[in-house]
Amino acid sequence: MPRILIAGCGYVGEATADLCHSNGWEVEGWVHSTESAARLSPKPYCIRVIDVSERSEVAKAAGAFDAVIHCASSRGGDAEAYREIYLNGARNLLETLPKAKMMFTISTSVYAQRDGSWVTEQSVTKPTWQTSRILLEVEELVLAKGGIIARLAGIYGPLRSAMLSKFLTGTATIDASNDRFVNQVHRDDIASALFLLLDREAQTSAQIYNIVDDQPLLQTECYAWLAKTLNRTLPATRKSEQPRKRGNTNKRVSNAKLHQLGWRPVYPTFVDAMEKSILPSFG
Repeated sequence: MPRILIAGCGYVGEATADLCHSNGWEVEGWVHSTESAARLSPKPYCIRVIDVSERSEVAKAAGAFDAVIHCASSRGGDAEAYREIYLNGARNLLETLPKAKMMFTISTSVYAQRDGSWVTEQSVTKPTWQTSRILLEVEELVLAKGGIIARLAGIYGPLRSAMLSKFLTGTATIDASNDRFVNQVHRDDIASALFLLLDREAQTSAQIYNIVDDQPLLQTECYAWLAKTLNRTLPATRKSEQPRKRGNTNKRVSNAKLHQLGWRPVYPTFVDAMEKSILPSFG
């Protein structure tokens, strides 16, 4: 029975831990707070409060694991938080668990393209934001040790959708002069992809994979569909004044490499996810 550590048992990590456990893997999940540990206490696997950025804590908690997924949250932090949690965290895990297969989840924000072009795992990565540049540092570190990199698009799922939340709260805007493609992926499809990548680790070691749904959509198309489906007016048409969390990019992220492994998302499009999973959870 493979033994896996989920270092960051949050929104994505919890779903991945559940999937691994249901497939017979022995799971241990690490969280950052006692509140998170209490919420997850009913789980049928071990939950521990460990700060991956603290080497002494990681070394004390380290056991015999076959695989590790480093998917801790930045908790909304700045570049220094990214360096502590992601870079130092990866170093601590790699050094204290040298025999475990490492997987690191990052964001597709490392692709800084702004022309709406398709990007693959071989595309240029020259992000302008320091946080994304730090993620690339971690990539190099993990790949050098034969690990796997999973670049995640915008995450959505039950009780979580940035686009739906903006639409419902009235903070969404339509900027016709600066429309852009939105790349997203459902939480449960991320979990299935991460499980597949580890299960096929002989094929996937030291490689990068984009995890994103099958159909990037223009932002205006997403809001138009929400307006029609929910019978509400379209968001205001004006230049957006809200800074984008991961920079001013516009690209379409390809998942072709992941599809070649046999991965098929349960929610291949924004519409599928909204109708079957997300809108019902928002009540």
